[in-house]
Order: sequence, then structure tokens, then C-alpha cells
Amino acid sequence: MAAKKLQFKILTPDRVLFDEEVDQVTLPTLAGEITVLPNHIPLVTQLSRGDVVAVIGDEYIPVAVVGGFSRIDGGEVAILADFAEHVSELTDEAITEAKKRAEDLKKTAQSEEIVDMEHFQAELARSITRASVGDKWKVRKYRK
Repeated sequence: MAAKKLQFKILTPDRVLFDEEVDQVTLPTLAGEITVLPNHIPLVTQLSRGDVVAVIGDEYIPVAVVGGFSRIDGGEVAILADFAEHVSELTDEAITEAKKRAEDLKKTAQSEEIVDMEHFQAELARSITRASVGDKWKVRKYRK
């Protein structure tokens, strides 16, 4: 008998980042991190920033996400994220640039009046998430 799987999708405004069957998915929610296994109760939850980690067998598939929602229903987990990037897209140069961008944005916030605070906060969250998730998975094994 085959083990139960979850159909897992990550969608952003720009693309379908991921669409595969997985064994489990760990999500960063506003209430904390949750792990979804087959037969999970139906749930809609808001995501926080961090890493979504899908597991297939002994392979980890980490994705940096910022904002959005997750819908868990039956054997499917769907994420509608404001921003998402597979960790393999976060090169050392991209991580360094994200750290620099986050520092620059923090300095801008301290020295100037921010006209578009929502855009500023979204850009800062993306930069911080890229840096922290990239650093976390830099020395871990994952599927590219």
C-alpha cells in the first residue's frame, strides 16, 4: 500500500513556484510554525515570513516566503504568497545583497520620512527573509 501524499502548490503573483506531491509541509504562520501531514484538518491560515519546507522521502525542499495565505483541504496544501523563492535561487551574492539592502532600508527609515510605508515594509521583509533563510540553509542539504 502506497503512503499517503499531499498535493503541494506555491503560487505567487508572478509564477507557480512549486506543484508536486510531498510527504509533509512545514509552514510559518502568524500563530507559529505548523507541520501538515496527510489527512490534516481543513484550515486557512495567514503566513508570516520565513521558510516553508516540503519533505519528499529524505529530501528537504526549502522555500523562502513573505506573507500570503495557506489553504489546507483534504490532500492538498496551497500557498498564495506575496513573495516566494526557492533557496537554490538565493546565491551567496543574493544573500549578501539582501543583507546590504536590509541595512540600507533600515538607515533610510531612520533618516528620512517614508512616504510609502507599506511598500517599504514589504521590501524590508523580503530582504530580511532572503538573508535569514539563505543563511539557515547555506550549510544544510536540500533538493535544488
